[in-house]
Amino acid sequence: MRRLSAHKRWVGNFEKLQSDLNDLTELAELTAETPDEAAEVKAGLEDFAKTLDDFELSTYLSGEDDTRNAILTIHPGAGGTESQDWADMLFRMYNRWAEIRGFKVNLIDYQAGEEAGLKSATISIRGEYVYGYLKSESGVHRLVRISPFDANSRRHTSFVSVHVYPEVEDNIDIEINEDDLRIDTYRASGAGGQHVNKTSSAVRITHNPTGIVVQCQSERSQHKNKASAMRVLRSRLYQQAREEQREEMKKYSDTKKKIEWGSQIRSYIFHPYNMVKDHRTDVHTADIQRVMNGDLELFINAFLTQGHNNN
Repeated sequence: MRRLSAHKRWVGNFEKLQSDLNDLTELAELTAETPDEAAEVKAGLEDFAKTLDDFELSTYLSGEDDTRNAILTIHPGAGGTESQDWADMLFRMYNRWAEIRGFKVNLIDYQAGEEAGLKSATISIRGEYVYGYLKSESGVHRLVRISPFDANSRRHTSFVSVHVYPEVEDNIDIEINEDDLRIDTYRASGAGGQHVNKTSSAVRITHNPTGIVVQCQSERSQHKNKASAMRVLRSRLYQQAREEQREEMKKYSDTKKKIEWGSQIRSYIFHPYNMVKDHRTDVHTADIQRVMNGDLELFINAFLTQGHNNN
């Protein structure tokens, strides 16, 4: 039903484009003799061109999982406070991206850094084609800047890994043997008031056969945190199974690149000049603040249209 609904929207959007084009054609013919009304036609054409571009991009989102919601995880590399701060900057960037597009964000887990930033974070993002768009963000993100944590104002390079998984529904058959799980509870940390420090409501689940570890502390209820953690585990196991079926890569645990120099998909340079460059598509921009405020369309569109769209 989810896929059928997506196809119906696609056909509906195509029919609306066709209708809008016919209306603009008729309007252009009617105003051909009255140049004063040409501005109306021009404005209509500009709107039509933008809608057409958006529709064309949607044709690249035809993968089996592209219509799904997404689960996004962020982990800083080596470098302590500097890389943890960079992880928090990316966390804000993806939240802003989702907000701009009208998607719903749910915080599943957030482990704050000791001085600043974060040690790890997991969020779910829900909306149309979220995974189709965000799958381009999986990989290592590199930052070059003058560190605000360096008393000598030296330039630092930091690395953070971002991984995106399609969120799977409960009715998808992902077999999880309870005997393969180790479930630990602990006291939540970070924002949440006094309650989070008084009860062991946070849940950590380890899937022994694969070594996958997921955790959730966003809810006050241990039961709800366990349910959220299981949803993340199911999504990660589903993604792993999909990768094995395609035989395009090994198991997820074997494909993680080291969070270091040479493995990055994108570089964000704050010094000695401003530039964000995607190393897979060679697309770049000097408007780094716009990117950090959540405008990722330049990079997502290039990834989808340049043949990197492997679901």
